Amino acid sequence: QVQLVESGGGLVQAGGSLRLLCAASGRTFSSYAMGWFRQAPGKERDFVAAIGGRIYYSDSVKGRFTISRDNAKNTVYLQMSSLKPEDTAVYYCAAKAWGGSYYTAPSYDSWGQGTQVTVSS
Repeated sequence: QVQLVESGGGLVQAGGSLRLLCAASGRTFSSYAMGWFRQAPGKERDFVAAIGGRIYYSDSVKGRFTISRDNAKNTVYLQMSSLKPEDTAVYYCAAKAWGGSYYTAPSYDSWGQGTQVTVSS
């Protein structure tokens, strides 16, 4: 498994932007597909975006969020723009083997501790 640490969360006004980072340990980062999920209070952990052989987004963030990775830095990013109050959640970074489903949380083997994103109206 890979160790993951998220950062970059915070409080932002609606319409603003944030960039989340997920730093991974180990020398095999490039062998993992990476995903971002989010969980609001009292709700399930929902898929946001993933980067494997392709890039995947949930419909709710498509066109506003961008996932990218830098294998040289063992880091995956989530650039979030045009933020809405409904984007408020704890955001989690996750890693999985290539292939299979990118949309479901149980498909992922390693998780970070999460970073809080709060969007005020």
